Amino acid sequence: MKPQLSQLDKLISSFDRGLRTIFAEPQGTNRKNPAKNIEDNSLSDADKQLSIRLMRVNHAGEVAAQALYQGQALTAHDSRVRDSMHQSAIEENDHLLWCEKRIQALGGRTSVLNPVWYTGSFAMGALAGFVGDKWSLGFVAETEKQVIAHLETHLQTLPIEDQKSRAILEQMKQDEAHHATIALEAGGVPLPMPVQIAMQATAKIMTTTAYWI
Repeated sequence: MKPQLSQLDKLISSFDRGLRTIFAEPQGTNRKNPAKNIEDNSLSDADKQLSIRLMRVNHAGEVAAQALYQGQALTAHDSRVRDSMHQSAIEENDHLLWCEKRIQALGGRTSVLNPVWYTGSFAMGALAGFVGDKWSLGFVAETEKQVIAHLETHLQTLPIEDQKSRAILEQMKQDEAHHATIALEAGGVPLPMPVQIAMQATAKIMTTTAYWI
């Protein structure tokens, strides 16, 4: 039987995960990087910059996803929902690591505003979890749905020669769909349309900003 953590213990654990997400190497599943065995084609300077910017946006999105999961896990009412959030967060850490390594390989950098994305998303996740598990799970499903649409756009925009980045995004897309399904099967409910629209607007601000900085 797992020991029960106090609220202070949970806060400390969340803070530690946040620091690892932004400044260090978070815990992943040790899955093989989808880009590992793919030939690194030569990219023009323009194509390389485009790939860097797109992958920086995806990395920032994964930072935000981590924060959402950690915030929701902190305030989840059901321990099974909390455990599911933590497991999904660990799997999403693979995406975070893959994106960062790809950005580094291309000679780029991650967003300098990652602490901002994390803080804001953590607050949103904690609020969603506090409102209720069915809404929190619905929030996960809607987030993943929007992320999938975003990834599909990036897959169409990436330079054709950048097969490494493409392989990473394809795997991420599969994982996001899986996490959405898990959230719905666990009892998630559709969010009101105004909430969906607000989420889209917030995501637009983040992705547009992260593209450049």
